[in-house]
Amino acid sequence: METQNPTDELQMDPDGLYREEVFSDQRVGSIRRLTPVDTNGNDDAGRDVVYVGQAQLSTPMGNLPIAFEIPADSLGAAAEGFAAGAAEAVERTAREIEEMRREQASQIVVPKAGGGMPGGGIHMP
Repeated sequence: METQNPTDELQMDPDGLYREEVFSDQRVGSIRRLTPVDTNGNDDAGRDVVYVGQAQLSTPMGNLPIAFEIPADSLGAAAEGFAAGAAEAVERTAREIEEMRREQASQIVVPKAGGGMPGGGIHMP
């Protein structure tokens, strides 16, 4: 069996580089514009620019960062699409949290044989 070097996962893809710029209204969040570049740092017109929205969702347990891709062809269009992207990301995050809660609640605690006897007790299956 061949053993994989742990640093293999840390290799950057030279054909997948982006220049990152961050724009914010300093009120609701920020938009990251990821412009594809070649290995010399020049714009790579063969790949699309990607816009990623970032915001924080306030929860009883504290702030939860959310990130979401915004389909857009300009920074202005990304700013206009921010609210819809954020709303979808919040809904998706809420569904994922609810699913995790259901999974946790469905775990059954089973007493060991001889529950009240020495060596008994409760354990997770």
